[in-house]
Amino acid sequence: MKVMIRKNGKGELSLYVPKKDLEEPIVSMERPEMWGGLVKLGNGWDMSLPEMPADTKLPITVEAKKVGGE
Repeated sequence: MKVMIRKNGKGELSLYVPKKDLEEPIVSMERPEMWGGLVKLGNGWDMSLPEMPADTKLPITVEAKKVGGE
């Protein structure tokens, strides 16, 4: 699913899912650079993100995959 990842004014990361009109904070990351690993959202979802350079500029829209759950 297409998602948008951005930083807020405090430098915290969030992930927005347009089809569900859902925005949740990213609370943990499998990899320090985020890309190519799993991230956990505030609502408990795990999302798999694509491989990208660590210095990728935000905000960005990417194709991510929800892992587990519904």
